[in-house]
Amino acid sequence: MSEPRLPEKLGDICYIKARIGWRGLSSAEYTEDGPYLIAGQHIRNGRIAWDKCDHISEQRYLESHEIILRSGDVIITKDGTIGRVARVDELPGDATINGTMMLIRPLRRLDYRYLYHVLNGRGFQKLIDDKVSGSSIPHLFQRDMVELKVDLPTAAQQFKIAVVLDTLDAAIRGTEAVVAKLKAMKQGLLHDLLTRGIDANGDLRPPHTEAPHLYKETPLGWLPKEWDARLLDDIAIRGSGHTPSKSVSSYWNGGIKWVSLADSHRLDQGYIHETDKEISEAGLANSSAVRHSPDTVILSRDAGIGKSAILASEMAVSQHFMAWRCSSKLNHIFLYYVLQRAKPRFEAIAMGSTIKTIGLDFFKKYQIATPPKPEQDRAAEILLQSEGDIVRNEQELQKLRATKSGLMDDLLTGRVPVTPLLEGEAAHGA
Repeated sequence: MSEPRLPEKLGDICYIKARIGWRGLSSAEYTEDGPYLIAGQHIRNGRIAWDKCDHISEQRYLESHEIILRSGDVIITKDGTIGRVARVDELPGDATINGTMMLIRPLRRLDYRYLYHVLNGRGFQKLIDDKVSGSSIPHLFQRDMVELKVDLPTAAQQFKIAVVLDTLDAAIRGTEAVVAKLKAMKQGLLHDLLTRGIDANGDLRPPHTEAPHLYKETPLGWLPKEWDARLLDDIAIRGSGHTPSKSVSSYWNGGIKWVSLADSHRLDQGYIHETDKEISEAGLANSSAVRHSPDTVILSRDAGIGKSAILASEMAVSQHFMAWRCSSKLNHIFLYYVLQRAKPRFEAIAMGSTIKTIGLDFFKKYQIATPPKPEQDRAAEILLQSEGDIVRNEQELQKLRATKSGLMDDLLTGRVPVTPLLEGEAAHGA
């Protein structure tokens, strides 16, 4: 059973102010320290990145008393990327907002933490989306906020709703930090495992600068003495093929998975299991494409340049991709990560005026650093484990975001009552 809520105009229960211009304030006047000047770009995930904020002089700060911030304020972008919301839990010093921002300060019967979640809720964000889609220069007017109606539960209910959603926000931020750390660690592993590798004891080799006697000079730079710089064509079978006519219906929907540009969003995620399109036997017969076996490694050579993946099952591949079936001398997972690390290079060498692409001649001469097969296998195992850790935490992050989204709708609309939570706390306290 839903809880009754009393709608109130925000202007009746809040102090709302924005600054129109700053009397000629320019970036040349910014100072090294002094009062903080907050802009929309300084808001990240509902928080103010104080270390990124600009600073202004005390004189400038005092020019606009009406927008000097206090703890318990909520601020929102009114120009540019409108609708970006942050709350001021505490101030590290004097602070104000620039001309793209609006200040909303609850005066009575409204918890600022609850207001913050309301302004991040689906109802208010729909209002923002309507403004963005309905105007060439989106702008959130002060009157929009003054007239905005907010459903007002009791003070205790507002507090409890804010606590529940704050707890989820903290879990989301924590998981985001874990994902970011794991991704940074993976990049470090990619560099270390693909440039100096693992020695006979299972440890990373020291870098060339620390142990030059362990390395040799090659066309690819300094590599461990056990490694070789080899043409990829010497240790993998390369293939590609053109797309048959799209106007011949019998060429399509024939049950053979067909990797095309429509599958770009599936790349750079390890194995590719599904494809957007299927081709038929007749389609294959009327193209130069072939069926590629599972564990074939593919690379996008034009749109989405440098994205790679491993085929999880038998598939055919369009001309927008290169495909390599690895010999017994090359671990396919190791090759996938080699291509991942080389993505910036692929993007840099692509050529073309309208659609950039990498020509086939480049791949005929493409060399990779090749450790002995057992070392490749171990490096692939370590990198796959790192990838798995990232995927598991990203899945947890998606679950947390979905949980929060559902709870926001339920709690902010009163569809799911918060009263039982309060009663449970009271009983626990008794």
